[in-house]
Amino acid sequence: MMLTLTDLVKHLDILLEPQAYKDYCPNGLQVEGRSQILRVATAVTASQNILDQAVAAGADALLVHHGYFWKNESQTVTGMKYRRLSTLIKNDISLLAYHLPLDAHSELGNNVELARILDWEISDGLEAGNPRSIGLVGTAKTDKTVGEIAARIHRELDREPLVIGDAAKEIRKIGWCSGAAQGFIEGAAEAGCDLYVSGEISENTVHAARELGIAYIAAGHHATERYGVLALGRWLQDQFGIEHLALDENNPV
Repeated sequence: MMLTLTDLVKHLDILLEPQAYKDYCPNGLQVEGRSQILRVATAVTASQNILDQAVAAGADALLVHHGYFWKNESQTVTGMKYRRLSTLIKNDISLLAYHLPLDAHSELGNNVELARILDWEISDGLEAGNPRSIGLVGTAKTDKTVGEIAARIHRELDREPLVIGDAAKEIRKIGWCSGAAQGFIEGAAEAGCDLYVSGEISENTVHAARELGIAYIAAGHHATERYGVLALGRWLQDQFGIEHLALDENNPV
């Protein structure tokens, strides 16, 4: 089945509600390509490697979590940015990116998908009562200790996590947020969480975890954000019959 680019953008904007978020980049259509969409590729980040994969796969559009035009980046189109943009434009491929809206989505978001993959039950948002809370709070259905939860993360995400805290500590309440969300650790502690999980870690995160008395796991920025855009691509395929191609590039961060 074919979908117009205009309709693709419209459906994604309705689903993800980007206007509801104050983000660090534009959400939605970032680079316009051909007007008819038969094949959509998805990936975490629109790196040159992913762009080359999309070209080789004959994608009409590339849908990512990390696109371009971030706040405070240079406005000149030179070097790496020129090469990336020229690849899209020369091959008539559209680029669509959804950042915070895809982290927070209640059905297809990165954090909801993490809960599904890691067998966690969601009870609330880190911002209690906020239906668009980026981070979430809940419980592990089967794993009961920091060590057991870390082992499941290693197994399911195929990435060895960095663990701060006693592996034998029993966990009643978990807070989590994908990507570079280590700064939410204080909010997780205030919410009564015994463990906080994010993608990235900073030097000060270790001190915060120790002083707040909360266990912490860094599970990888890329590793924790692979699943929202993948779920979104599958949703497009199911809803509109367009072909979905899942692309990936290993990233240890």
